[in-house]
Amino acid sequence: MTRYQDDFYDAINGEWEKTAVIPADKSRTGGFIDLDEEIEELMLATTDKWLAGEEVPEDAILANFVKYHRMVRDFDKREADGIKPVLPLLKEYQDLESFADFTSKLAEFELAGKPNFLPFGVSPDFMDARTNVLWASAPGTILPDTTYYAEDHPQREELLTLWKESTANLLKAYDFSDEEIADLLEKRLELDRRVAAVVLSNEESSEYAKLYHPHAYEDFKKFAPALPLDDFFQAVIGQTPDKVIVDEERFWQAADQFYSEEAWPLLKATLILGVVNLSTSYLTDEIRVLSGAYGRALSGVPEAQDKVKAAYHLAQGPFKQALGLWYAHEKFSPEAKADVEKKVATMIDVYKERLAKNDWLTPETRDKAIVKLNVIKPYIGYPEELPERYKDKVVDETASLFENALAFARVEIKHSWSEWNQPVDYKEWGMPAHMVNAYYNPQKNLIVFPAAILQAPFYDLHQSSSANYGGIGAVIAHEISHAFDTNGASFDENGSLKDWWTKNDYAAFKEKTQKVIDQFDGQESYGARINGKLTVSENVADLGGIAAALEAAKREPDFSAEEFFHNFARIWRMKGRPELMKLMASVDVHAPAKLRVNVQVPNFDDFFTTYDVQEGDGMWRSPEDRVIIW
Repeated sequence: MTRYQDDFYDAINGEWEKTAVIPADKSRTGGFIDLDEEIEELMLATTDKWLAGEEVPEDAILANFVKYHRMVRDFDKREADGIKPVLPLLKEYQDLESFADFTSKLAEFELAGKPNFLPFGVSPDFMDARTNVLWASAPGTILPDTTYYAEDHPQREELLTLWKESTANLLKAYDFSDEEIADLLEKRLELDRRVAAVVLSNEESSEYAKLYHPHAYEDFKKFAPALPLDDFFQAVIGQTPDKVIVDEERFWQAADQFYSEEAWPLLKATLILGVVNLSTSYLTDEIRVLSGAYGRALSGVPEAQDKVKAAYHLAQGPFKQALGLWYAHEKFSPEAKADVEKKVATMIDVYKERLAKNDWLTPETRDKAIVKLNVIKPYIGYPEELPERYKDKVVDETASLFENALAFARVEIKHSWSEWNQPVDYKEWGMPAHMVNAYYNPQKNLIVFPAAILQAPFYDLHQSSSANYGGIGAVIAHEISHAFDTNGASFDENGSLKDWWTKNDYAAFKEKTQKVIDQFDGQESYGARINGKLTVSENVADLGGIAAALEAAKREPDFSAEEFFHNFARIWRMKGRPELMKLMASVDVHAPAKLRVNVQVPNFDDFFTTYDVQEGDGMWRSPEDRVIIW
């Protein structure tokens, strides 16, 4: 039996890990994933009843979900149709004879939800977070991160070979010849090589403040003179924008490598593969399984999800918020909602008091931090209403499944572009209520806790207050801490990018966050080394979360440090496949679960006194090396 003093995570979770079984269609189990599976089982059973006409809610939006789900579950029709539903779209792209042909259809493709390799989007302006503006980003890469493209990366050739083999098998199912497949793959890989050479790495893109590069529209156009951007934006938003925010400057500085007659053969191959990838979920089950082979290989998953489960997840996509609202009303009681709202208010008050007592900030910066905290907006359980556009997602039973999917995509795309130059919508949630997660949005200065995470082991009305604070309390305070992590610290109370620190205070903050970087940097996980810079924001949030939640727990009459730390370790328990764990250690902004426990808790004196940790023990950390920021 592992001692708490030597490996706290293993002492709490080791016995569980020995017997925990990862489902064949999953990459991991434990903590968040266990709840995900419980909710998945509930939703599958419930939606099966709805499909059978039993207990169907009297709701027009959910009625359309049921129609769509029934269409997705009509496996016989999907098998009979084969690839026919996508052939007209494939032909449209195959018939493009030149770059000029393609650019003449840019706006049409954009508004129709068809591939066009244009990474534009609408999001809040970093400098004025109340208004949505145009952003120009970059396409993704085939490999998980740009670092994988280094000549000496041990997985580079292995993963590229896996991608080629899995994509070749997929293309055969679309009746491409061997010669066509070889040609498409060669050209797609060349364009991907060009993309990987210029786009940001995960580490680079994890520093939000460095992503803000505003350009006057006339100047931005000079990056890509071959693109008819005036015509494109006139068609999409009814005018040309005044400015473009570019978060991927290197990509746009190299735009002629992607948007030119010279690059057209590579781009055409990429677009054709884009059409294939767009359609894989909506055709035969064989195609669905083939399309997931590369992803399963990356994360070590031995089996594809069964078709019934996959059908539910596909069908819920356009209706997620509606299903989440149903789930929350069924499973999240008013008593629990009121209790969690009280806990969030308590955590904000505790955080405020900790800021007021902070001994390394000057009053000037401290007061501004409290101002930001005072206006942080907590959203608990579920949204009050669904997005208005959900009413436009009406199933056309005379059209194919693929055509309906494109129609739903058009609804979302139309909405997204309609937000340009409009006030930011603070009401819409970024995740549905039946998702086991939580988030902080730095540009809206709000924290969101869906109903799904507000249950055991994170939270239970019937477990001790200390266990609840070690679970949901730490999660709540973690999200609050994101307002003051290495990214959140760059945004003011309105969510705008603004330097609200004194120079000396910010230097002190960077010194403290560097200590957090040093604690994690180089730690080993499944043969990979943790990047302390990549994970610093999440690690700072974890640290602040534990500190504030622990203080709140101490104020309760039944306080138990042991129950607090025990549940904190329990919520992060995870057993993952080696391939996934190695991948996450390389590219995820979150540290691996074990390190989120074992590297964090030795920063707290209470941990040492509670478990009698002494010098020489595995969990020992000298007092001078312990770090508390918030």
